[in-house]
Amino acid sequence: MRVLYLLLLTLGLLFSQLATGVNLLTGLGQRSDHYKCVKKGGTCNFSPCPLFNRIEGTCYSGKAKCCIR
Repeated sequence: MRVLYLLLLTLGLLFSQLATGVNLLTGLGQRSDHYKCVKKGGTCNFSPCPLFNRIEGTCYSGKAKCCIR
């Protein structure tokens, strides 16, 4: 009888942890804006872009600017 309770406890803990990881699976296949900026040859800056650089988008969910030469 104790083995059955131990098995149920283990399964309950396993499924409770899997439920929180479901959000991680929804982002598969999507690249972050930081990755896209660096792939274009830019840098992410929280401060204004340096001279002779232009803003080409955002990084870190809109908190920084993607600066490209």
